[in-house]
Amino acid sequence: MKITSIDVMQLHPSDRADVWRPIVCRIYTDAGIYGDGEAALAYGKAAPAAFGIVKDFAKLIIGLDPLDNEVIWDKLYKSTFWGQNGGPVIFAGISALDIALWDIKGKFFNVPVYKLLGGKKRDKLRCYASQLQFGWGTKHIPATKTEDYVNNSLKAIKEGYDAIKIDFFTFDTDGRRFNELDTTCLLKPYYVNLIEERISAVRNAIGPNVDIIMENHSFTDAQSAVQLGRVAQKYNIFYFEEPNTPTPKLAKYISDKLAMPIAHGERVYSRWQYAPYFENLSVQVIQPDLGNCGGITEGKKICDMAYVYDVNVQAHVCASPLSTAAALHLESVIPNFVIHEHHVNNLHPYNQELGKYNYQPVNGYFEVPELPGLGNEFSDYALTHNYKETVK
Repeated sequence: MKITSIDVMQLHPSDRADVWRPIVCRIYTDAGIYGDGEAALAYGKAAPAAFGIVKDFAKLIIGLDPLDNEVIWDKLYKSTFWGQNGGPVIFAGISALDIALWDIKGKFFNVPVYKLLGGKKRDKLRCYASQLQFGWGTKHIPATKTEDYVNNSLKAIKEGYDAIKIDFFTFDTDGRRFNELDTTCLLKPYYVNLIEERISAVRNAIGPNVDIIMENHSFTDAQSAVQLGRVAQKYNIFYFEEPNTPTPKLAKYISDKLAMPIAHGERVYSRWQYAPYFENLSVQVIQPDLGNCGGITEGKKICDMAYVYDVNVQAHVCASPLSTAAALHLESVIPNFVIHEHHVNNLHPYNQELGKYNYQPVNGYFEVPELPGLGNEFSDYALTHNYKETVK
């Protein structure tokens, strides 16, 4: 079996296309089997770069056997010059092609991807309602007042979730987004008190038996992250995500100062970049994104490394429905899985329309797709609403 051509696409969702630009690919083979993959840089300012790198890398694998994912991974890493010690764009490019290769491999052997990864250890995966500062429903609704955070949390819990994630430091009370002038260096009492007011209200409303993950999106530096962490940890925070820009030494500083787990990973790429965090014991939960850490091939290796250091894994998932399926396969297999991220974007029609299947959790638990390959692929809508270039 040989790779014959690859479609590289920027999808055009029916809504929010200005800020949601999924970069995906479909690999075709001479056996009539195809596989779908995604470079998980749909948000932020890197989508056009991801499109370019997937197209550039695709040229290197035409004619190769798609079942040789390890051979192809090493080729993309070591023969592209910028692959070694690369960043998000490089590894997103590798990821998109790698995920599509696993989809092909599963279809070729007529089994779900989790079978090829060693078999699932769990039939259901606990998940949490993610990013409730944007509401919890079919539209983005910024949470500004304290009661907004409480209401969003209670809404998710009513649906069966026993874990939620909130960035309490996204919006001010007037709806303005906080910026780097607000969040850099030691924080004024106003900010610290506002965050504590929100956390306290949510904890009091949901009770002691629901986990709260405190998201921070690396907005603060190490000093201000410790300020926030010290007021938050008294409310039994499950873990503190991206407290600052991820660097091993500063992650260690924060971890040493706080009595709650620290999480990093959506902006850490490849096993080489994860290694220092494991070695200095600075993180307790890692969050590799299979769409930009190097794909399923590399993601599995990162998770296995984490297991040696008793580090838990929660895959970062903020992309199309295809990335959800990929994460579920990996998380069902690894022994150190802790919880799955169900991002609020997965509730929105503009994202749901991109997948052939709309997998959603029931009572806070996900089941793993059982169809051959990833168990999901891009919808007819996605395949007819995009900018596409074909590499042959």
